[in-house]
Amino acid sequence: MTELPPLSVYVHLPWCAKKCPYCDFNSHAAPGRLPEANYLAALQRDLHCDLPQVQGRAITSIFIGGGTPSLFSVAGIAGVLDMLHTELDVSSTAEITLEANPGTIERGKFAGFKAAGINRISLGVQSFNDCHLQTLGRIHTAAESGTAIEGVIAAGFEKWNIDLMHGLPTQSSDHAVADLQRGIEYGAAHISWYQLTIEPNTRFYSQPPVLPDEATLAAIDERGGQLLLDNGFTQYEVSAWSRRGAASEHNLNYWQFGDYLGLGAGAHGKITTAETISRYWKVRQPDAYMQQPDTLLAGERALSQAELPFEFLMNALRLNAGFQTELFETRTGLSVQMIEQQLEGLVDQELLTANGGRIRTTTLGRRFLNDLLEVFI
Repeated sequence: MTELPPLSVYVHLPWCAKKCPYCDFNSHAAPGRLPEANYLAALQRDLHCDLPQVQGRAITSIFIGGGTPSLFSVAGIAGVLDMLHTELDVSSTAEITLEANPGTIERGKFAGFKAAGINRISLGVQSFNDCHLQTLGRIHTAAESGTAIEGVIAAGFEKWNIDLMHGLPTQSSDHAVADLQRGIEYGAAHISWYQLTIEPNTRFYSQPPVLPDEATLAAIDERGGQLLLDNGFTQYEVSAWSRRGAASEHNLNYWQFGDYLGLGAGAHGKITTAETISRYWKVRQPDAYMQQPDTLLAGERALSQAELPFEFLMNALRLNAGFQTELFETRTGLSVQMIEQQLEGLVDQELLTANGGRIRTTTLGRRFLNDLLEVFI
């Protein structure tokens, strides 16, 4: 590999106030008192094991996710950031995001997070409808979401995101559009707008709710997308909409097949070296993670040349802008000629377009993205 990609850091804080019935992330109900000091010590050991792979590389973004990272104290989050700044070369312009649940924020806490070094907040609002929030098992109300947004703004955050879900049980297109309208009125410049899916190992999987029919889902997608467009948003990824200059740098690095350190219980990472591109993952259970005396690595594998096209494309084709063929070559170390025949076939089927060396999905291709990607397996 002649050119290494940008490098980000993902830190996983695995505790939540309660487990939501739709959530399949590595999250766990929080104990009465969070073991912040023990977990930070484990993160330190974890980082020290990863450091030899990334010495001399600058960090372009940091994302602290979960779980519910906002359960941690301001001092706890400051400790995480101090560790990263001490051990790594964090760019002075790095985007540093903290996920927050509107039901876990006391007055003034956002100001504390900002003082600690967080410069972007991602709020898990999910809906501004209390009935839908109750169905989703959320611990906050619509009013608390409003208070949290006001707190983010008052603390001086220029970049912030709200997560909104659609396709919820009993949700009409009017309900979904109303959620988006509220987010727009609050001044969000970035909205992650994604459809509820029923995942294995969740309560919704074992006790499935009745979801809207296809006609309602289509109406939600059409009306919601038009509302966002009318209000100056651009859909730059399947589930991500932003106003100019507000796209998430951290998530763009994922979708452009960049590298990232994965720190924390169950965190995943991807690292490129001159010889290999590898994925790895950490010990999943929080107690086991904190008790490991040395390595916290649970598994690792180098990607084969045959796997790399699929690995690259399953990320890059989520972007509305697609990718330049040069990016495929620099990020995988492969010639685009390796997949030229498949690309031409998909262009003929009107699932992809190829103009000026840029490959992107058509509207039809985006709709059947998973089927499209199977061509590269």
